[in-house]
Amino acid sequence: MAFDQNASGVYPIAVTPFTPDGAIDTASVDRMTDFYLGAGATGLTILGIMGEAPKLDMAESLAITRQVVKRAAKVPVVVGVSSPGFAAMRQLAHGAMEEGAAGVMIAPPPALRTDDQIITYFAQAVEAIGDQIPWVLQDYPLTLTVVMTPKVIRTIMQNHPSCMMLKHEDWPGLEKISALRGFQKDGSMRPISILCGNGGLFLDFETERGADGAMTGYAFPDMLVELVDLAQQGKRDDAHDLFDAHLPLLRYEQQQGIGLAVRKYVLQKRGAIAHDAQRKPGGSLSAAAKAEIDYLLARLSKRDSRAKVS
Repeated sequence: MAFDQNASGVYPIAVTPFTPDGAIDTASVDRMTDFYLGAGATGLTILGIMGEAPKLDMAESLAITRQVVKRAAKVPVVVGVSSPGFAAMRQLAHGAMEEGAAGVMIAPPPALRTDDQIITYFAQAVEAIGDQIPWVLQDYPLTLTVVMTPKVIRTIMQNHPSCMMLKHEDWPGLEKISALRGFQKDGSMRPISILCGNGGLFLDFETERGADGAMTGYAFPDMLVELVDLAQQGKRDDAHDLFDAHLPLLRYEQQQGIGLAVRKYVLQKRGAIAHDAQRKPGGSLSAAAKAEIDYLLARLSKRDSRAKVS
């Protein structure tokens, strides 16, 4: 299942389900995939930062890819292949495509600082995996510490037609979206898909600036799907009302260090996965934090019935 520069909608960043002893929970992989598809996802993204990809070995990464691609059927699956070295990146990229993935996602390593270093790195990455593989450029300076200006992104897109999508996670980043769409309008950059991350924290305005949807891990992907649909229909107030109802939980999820633990806890309560376990090293939630999340869910359920959980 291929995808291209017209991709839109919601590609949830999937968690990787583990059992409490750290083994991959294969039953929950199917359960989780069904959950995302049932939420209306137009695609799936696996083995990203939220998917604890660095904690998996190559065999595990390919096994998860195989299982998700098979379960997801007609929905395109993007596989994160970021790696400190190009040999591992190439092996995982080729292995994922052989398993039926639609494309791969590549993030810059934290050591990059200058524009030339960034542009050169992605040229080498494309050379390593091959220019026949569609890929997503991940722009996440808050975590990766690599700052890509709109002009640098434009250069990468123009140099590499196999790059179909920008995963936009800059913060603040609304002006970057406007600048990139401006490049398209003036003809200096080809059309690309822009899906946004950051937990969906700015998705209400990102869609208005020209984003095509979301690629993030908020534990209510069904809300993200509805929000994008409302935005595309021009129902601005309805989209913002929905977003505002979820904002307290979105904000809570954005805490550095425990964000993944929050998401897994909520996904477990929603029945998407059997356990909220992370593979070590990983964060955990205190009893007080779980009580706060339960309180936020109870408040949210008064405005959105999807938050009614046991």
